[in-house]
Amino acid sequence: MSGNNNRDREHEDPSEDPNADVQYHLEIGPDDVAESVLLPGNPERIEKVVDCWDDHELRAHHREYRTATGTYEGSPISVTSTGIGGPSAAIAVEELARVGVDTFIRVGSCGAIQPEMDVGDLVITTGGVRQEGTSDEYVREDYPATADYEVVCALVAAAERLGYDYHTGVTMSADSFYAGQGRPGFEGFEAAGSTELVEQLKAANVKNIEMEASAILTLASIYGLRAGAICTVYANRETGEFRTEGENRAVETASLAVHLLAKMDDVKREAGTERWHAGLSLDSGLE
Repeated sequence: MSGNNNRDREHEDPSEDPNADVQYHLEIGPDDVAESVLLPGNPERIEKVVDCWDDHELRAHHREYRTATGTYEGSPISVTSTGIGGPSAAIAVEELARVGVDTFIRVGSCGAIQPEMDVGDLVITTGGVRQEGTSDEYVREDYPATADYEVVCALVAAAERLGYDYHTGVTMSADSFYAGQGRPGFEGFEAAGSTELVEQLKAANVKNIEMEASAILTLASIYGLRAGAICTVYANRETGEFRTEGENRAVETASLAVHLLAKMDDVKREAGTERWHAGLSLDSGLE
């Protein structure tokens, strides 16, 4: 596949029926996406994602949701932008799952809160602090937001193979960029507890703050799907550094991780096991 042409499709009577072929918000059907999908927030990031693929085709663009499908190192892969925050990200997961997607990797930017983390480093999420409210609509508040360990393993392997600096650990996801992340609001407004928020998270060894990961991880866990998250550090709240640097590292690492997951799935099938484990090897067939 190649090019960026949006295919003509019929939209006269879009339906909210979850069983409809074309999904209400994303305007995609089962033939539009691969089984593994990258989830950046910004629709403008789609072009940066597909630039590192073998080929791609734009499949849909409706509201904040823009979807493209192609291949990376020969493995099928898709990308759908989610917009900002948990509510719109959850819609993307819901509708992508309905058309057959089983693996989700959030690709984004974040603020780091540990001093040893540099701008441009990658953060691979192992679990999430559910400060966003979207996942509360699905499950009790003490249900954990956990990344699928196969996705974490693939992201770590991809970062190692590419030689990128990375960190693994717990991510906090908030619903607010300002008050919910301990920043002052309009005219210096301070939300209750905001002054202590970052210090408390830092003391608990939380690595970074962003706005979508915990909702995506929670929904995927509930539905028995695979999900993970990888973000580039744009700001370090501890050191005061801020630069939009290293975005393509997260994109390339996530794309390679999808390829590695496909190889891992092949090895599992050959070994007759359902889950990846330390006794299996990816040494062959990756080049």
